Amino acid sequence: MSRKLTSILAEFTPSRALAAMVFLPLLAFAFQPFPNMFLSFPMRFLFWVGVTALALCVTWIARRLTQKYLSEAHFSSRDVILVLVVLALFVPSLWLMSWLLLKAGGQQAPGLLSVVPYGALFATGLVLVRGHMQGEMLEQEPEPSLPRLAKRLPDTFSGQVYRLTVRDHFVDVVTSQGVFTIRSRFTDAIDEMEPITGHCTHRSHWVTDDAIAGVEKTDGKTFLRLKNDDLVPVSRKYKPMLEQHGVI
Repeated sequence: MSRKLTSILAEFTPSRALAAMVFLPLLAFAFQPFPNMFLSFPMRFLFWVGVTALALCVTWIARRLTQKYLSEAHFSSRDVILVLVVLALFVPSLWLMSWLLLKAGGQQAPGLLSVVPYGALFATGLVLVRGHMQGEMLEQEPEPSLPRLAKRLPDTFSGQVYRLTVRDHFVDVVTSQGVFTIRSRFTDAIDEMEPITGHCTHRSHWVTDDAIAGVEKTDGKTFLRLKNDDLVPVSRKYKPMLEQHGVI
């Protein structure tokens, strides 16, 4: 829950807040929401504030849906589905907000078709901006760095480390390319995972943050589900720390 809340709050950056404080009053001053309809400045301001809030919410939902279910889809396919998702979420929400706002102000409520151009314009802009941002990310994104522990693994290793598990004087390094066993103290192996971040879930288990796919509970016990479908136990000792860091 805290991870979702953090990601939502991340949308409201200081620069966006400042832009909204300047742009929204100007937008309300210059434009009426719908043709052949006159609204007072406070009503126009409320309308454009609502449109902006809905746009941010729909952007967040659409991005999460496409990341979760369409990460492997072709770019153009994602774009088409993204537009449909935005229209399905944004248009009815905007119409309902407009209907409530205008009815409260004693105005004639707009028809559903009158808000469709807003949805189409917003969806098109979102796709164009997302495509531009993805292009920049592909150009600027550096190669993923390997932890120092990778020096103990085969020279051909270039995968992702999911977790470390201690067995006596040995540590099992569970990766996307298989399990490798090294002779090491558990604490030393964890230190050598820098700069990869992770957490201890148990005195015998350490997992990388990027490998965590979800949290499961069985018979009152808590487990972390990893990307490779491993279930890693969470002990009572480490559970409060994991909760504090938003892992569970």
